[in-house]
Amino acid sequence: MASVSAGERPSGDFAGAVAAELPGLYRYARSITAGEAEAEDLVGETVLRALERSDQFRGEASVRTWLHQILSHLAVDRARHRAHELSVADVETQWRDEAYSVDAEAVVERAESAAELRDALVHLPYHYRSAVVLHDAEGFPASEVAEVLGISLPAAKQRIRRGRMMLVSALSQREQRRAANAGVPLGCWEAREQVSSYIDDELEPAERRALEAHLASCATCPPLYQALVGARASLGNLHDPDSVIPAGLAERVRRYLGTEASAPITERVANIDHRDVELD
Repeated sequence: MASVSAGERPSGDFAGAVAAELPGLYRYARSITAGEAEAEDLVGETVLRALERSDQFRGEASVRTWLHQILSHLAVDRARHRAHELSVADVETQWRDEAYSVDAEAVVERAESAAELRDALVHLPYHYRSAVVLHDAEGFPASEVAEVLGISLPAAKQRIRRGRMMLVSALSQREQRRAANAGVPLGCWEAREQVSSYIDDELEPAERRALEAHLASCATCPPLYQALVGARASLGNLHDPDSVIPAGLAERVRRYLGTEASAPITERVANIDHRDVELD
């Protein structure tokens, strides 16, 4: 990442504009990721990159659009197709079949539950999940969705259309997922939110037993858990007790923390009411 030199320090106005977008950025990140920790990481890295590259902001797009572009690019870099995600081709095949339908009342009822909605969104491939969340949850017009995702307007509209179709299918297939997980304690979303605490041995005994029972029987969660355990173990190999922070990085951080821009950001973040960024 480029450092923020003394002549390129973001102005207080720019820093304030970035801080003002934090609730929306967090909602977006929370909706397209599988957990709070990942969402927080994305937002934090987005803000850091925005401040470091503030000299590149020319006002050709709004601060909101620019920040969402940064976050979206970061998310794409992390995204990988997972076995639990719906297939775009399969869903379109379903919707082309005139005999295909869903229980509209059940779908709408589930969509009104934040937990059910998040669980369904987890099953959408990232590109479609992102488009439909930006458009239908955050209220971005299709033209701004296209700008954020770096695609054409027709492509953005197609992703929104397909994303909505996949969301309805995911919501309608809840019973199928539950049938596959018959007798499994906890829902998948509840289990996935608790996995990190389980790895860190922070769950109460009853919670631990319920999660272990879920992982023992669930059709989709064990690979995610195994990947988390493996990745965490691998990260341990990076820990070098003799590591020394490079002098250039230490100086850059010192200069950054000494900027006037850091004050309004700190104040704005401290004053954000987390209730303002809940999906429900």
